[in-house]
Amino acid sequence: MSQWHQLHQLDTQLLEKVDQLYDDTFPMEVRQFLAHWLEHQDWDLASNNDSLATLLFHNLLKQIDDQYSRFFLEKNFLLQHNLKRIKQNLQLVEQDVKYLEDLQDEFDFRYKTLQTQEHSDRNSVHVTEEVFRLQGMLNQLDQKRKEVLHKITELLNQMDFLMNRQLFEELTEWKRRQQIACIGGPHNTCLDQLQNWFTLFAESLFQVRRQLKKLEELLQKVTYEGDPMPLQRPHLEERVNVLIYSFIKSSFVVERQPCMPTHPQRPMVLKTGVQFTVKIRFLVKLPELNYQLKVKATIDKESSTARGYRKFNILGTNSKVMNMEESVNGSLSVEFRHLQLKEQKSSAGTKGNEGPLIVTEELHSINFETQFCHQDLVIDLETSSLPVVVISNVSQLPSGWASVIWYNMLMNDLKNLALFTNPPTATWSQLSEVLSWQFSSYVGRGLNSDQLNMLAEKLLGQQLNYNDCHVSWNKFCKENLPNRFSFWLWLDGILELIKKHLLALWIDGYIVGFVSKEKERALLKDKPSGTFLLRFSESSRDGAITFTWVDRSENGEMKFHSVEPYSKSQLLAVPLPDIIRDYKVMVAENIPENPLQYLYPDIPKDKAFGKHYNNKPKEVSEPTETEKKGYISSRFIPFSEFPNASTAPVSSSDLLPMSPGVYAELKQQLSPAEIETAVCFEAMI
Repeated sequence: MSQWHQLHQLDTQLLEKVDQLYDDTFPMEVRQFLAHWLEHQDWDLASNNDSLATLLFHNLLKQIDDQYSRFFLEKNFLLQHNLKRIKQNLQLVEQDVKYLEDLQDEFDFRYKTLQTQEHSDRNSVHVTEEVFRLQGMLNQLDQKRKEVLHKITELLNQMDFLMNRQLFEELTEWKRRQQIACIGGPHNTCLDQLQNWFTLFAESLFQVRRQLKKLEELLQKVTYEGDPMPLQRPHLEERVNVLIYSFIKSSFVVERQPCMPTHPQRPMVLKTGVQFTVKIRFLVKLPELNYQLKVKATIDKESSTARGYRKFNILGTNSKVMNMEESVNGSLSVEFRHLQLKEQKSSAGTKGNEGPLIVTEELHSINFETQFCHQDLVIDLETSSLPVVVISNVSQLPSGWASVIWYNMLMNDLKNLALFTNPPTATWSQLSEVLSWQFSSYVGRGLNSDQLNMLAEKLLGQQLNYNDCHVSWNKFCKENLPNRFSFWLWLDGILELIKKHLLALWIDGYIVGFVSKEKERALLKDKPSGTFLLRFSESSRDGAITFTWVDRSENGEMKFHSVEPYSKSQLLAVPLPDIIRDYKVMVAENIPENPLQYLYPDIPKDKAFGKHYNNKPKEVSEPTETEKKGYISSRFIPFSEFPNASTAPVSSSDLLPMSPGVYAELKQQLSPAEIETAVCFEAMI
């Protein structure tokens, strides 16, 4: 770690001392961005060697030229320093204006006094000396006015640069981070630091504007031939107003995108008739603005009626005032909590989609407007949400979410509502990262490289390198796989399966999940008999899970067996850990055995799943309430049988659900004392 980065770890008081070391003679930008180069030069030797010092100086200039375009890539420490520097320069300017005012007041008083004396004694020595003194004061006044105007010009140059090259870039990056976070990405979208910077910068802009107003007052009192104030001050005032307008308009943002509380992990998909929330913040936190900004929400303000898209009305309280009290962190914000969308009837009096796109590809925009009034400035403010998809049935939610994913993965232009008329392709490297985010954000654990490779193969076929392969929108969400449903709907079904029935096992990393049959056998072939792994079915649209285990016959022949996949309804009845604990197959002589011994790679079954078991057997055999009524206790046990119970199966397809006939035979051979009553799993469902 460089010395410069080590300095960043110091406490606040020491960092303040570091901040004071740098000014315009040696800018902090140079120290930060050339830290590595600076710390590897022999400056001690150069201090005693003019030739080396000259060489290092020219090399330094070259380094500055080479790194100039990168100077503003890092924001935090440097941006804070630059804001402080602007604030300090402004306080110098303030002192100069105050000195100018005092000087001008003195000049004005002495000049008016001289005028009265000139009428009585124009040729006196005293009058002549006073004229010379006033001429000197006027020269000093003229010089000070030029100096103040120059300082304000330089200050506005710095502020213009800081606003456009740092603050606005940071705001743009925050908006991109918000897009990524909305589709499950790991980025931090807290606005507090950005609000601090914006507020400090806005205060500085208004302070400059006040100083220019002060100069206008001074100009009304005293002017003279060649006075620079009448020519330069209006230009500076116009310039600061332009900066304020641009800055204030950019400070009005959507802090939290529209989202139904019922589906917090899938924002920007809104169902008609269901309430959604959205939060707006004004980044310039000035106390005098509290309860002054009234925000109104609308939908599709700039949409064209020729698009043929559905049209909606916003219901609920769509107009609220921004205030600092409702926010936990005291920000100047407003949260709309009870908005709803209602579809308008078409001209024919019916509802429905008449546009070129299907419902879940239509993109709409929630718009927000207010008016900023401060220091005789009136600025109309507008901002818009990220594009939203409006559905009328919850069954459309997966497809709507796919559209949100695709848009925010690929687009920075937040107003391209016609994206899906000609949707761009995504590289597999882009898509794979986003797919992993879906799992990490929705079910607590992302996808590893092996799992992603299996998905790539399923989507794109076998390739040597998937990273540069392109995936079309149709291939991702619209084209059917061989099993007659799209790739995304299959994957979304698995996400829901994990969320509702397999969450703990998935987070523990016990589910291999995405693995081809060839890869599955490669993983199990060298493992002991009874080693099994869990994988998702490729043939179920709604999500299903199966397990495959390996065993060896007496002659050493290796066999792989897979059970028929368990659906959501089956897992709702009996959790997967209990299925694995109680699973039986009929082997030779119709004796039921549990073939599952080790979870891949080598975890004993009970060690892996023990903490997740339900209905654990009681250690003390006291009569249950059922037994007291004369019944034998029973529980459901998942079973499979081979076609010929006296021989081993020849393939995984030989495994079938236990039939009633086999169950009857089993019941004859096993007494109640030896095993609890077993029933066919399908009968249980």
